[in-house]
Amino acid sequence: MHPLREPLAVYLNDHLLGATAGGELARRVAKQHARSPAGGTLVRVADEIAEDRGALLRVMLRLGVPPRRYRMAAGWLLEKAGRVKSNGFLLRRAPLSSVLELEALRLGVEGKRLMWQALRGLEGPRSSLLDDAELARLLNRAHQQAEALEDLQRTAAADVLDA
Repeated sequence: MHPLREPLAVYLNDHLLGATAGGELARRVAKQHARSPAGGTLVRVADEIAEDRGALLRVMLRLGVPPRRYRMAAGWLLEKAGRVKSNGFLLRRAPLSSVLELEALRLGVEGKRLMWQALRGLEGPRSSLLDDAELARLLNRAHQQAEALEDLQRTAAADVLDA
């Protein structure tokens, strides 16, 4: 089987696509909310998501999985395309935008958490190439990010949906 078609390579490159899109979204959301009470948390989470993408690239390198550049470009484009919505608000943000963006970030973090968990579960020869302590740290950080995003989403949803 061609190295780029083996399941682990496909899996990690799919997550790289998601990490690229998620990093772009997190950076944009943090910038939009920089002066709000949630700003500090969102900047921290955006920084961590960018760091986690770097960690994924290092894991891929250790495992001999080449990153597919077109997948990274696709992730970047997907995030940009996700901004185009038919919500009737062309020149300003729709009230639901923050709620939906926080939900998208939360879902992305959950996918990342599951990836770190799956990598910790590897048992073949490649498992010796991974640093279990680093994966445990990344897994724990994903839990913390998910909790923070869920709290922010809950507050944003209550503000918008109760209005």
